[in-house]
Amino acid sequence: MSRLGGPEIIIILVVLLLLFGAKKLPDLARSLGSSAKEFRKGVEEGMTDDDDSSGSEKDAESQPSTDGTSDEVSPPSSDS
Repeated sequence: MSRLGGPEIIIILVVLLLLFGAKKLPDLARSLGSSAKEFRKGVEEGMTDDDDSSGSEKDAESQPSTDGTSDEVSPPSSDS
C-alpha cells in the first residue's frame, strides 16, 4: 500500500471541511491534540507505576489488611 501524497491529503481535508464546517475544525484539532497528549501522559505514568509498584505489590500481598475488612467474600444468605 502506498503512502498518502499531497492530493490525497487535500481531498481528505476538503471532505472534513464539508462535513464539519470551518468553525468546528480548529476545535476538533485542538481536542484531538489534547487527547493525544493525555494518552501519552497516561502511558508514561503507567510505565513508571509498573516499575515502582513491582516490589510494593509483593509487600502488600503478604501484609494483612489494617482497615478491619476482609478480602474474603461471604456467600449470600438465603433468608427467604
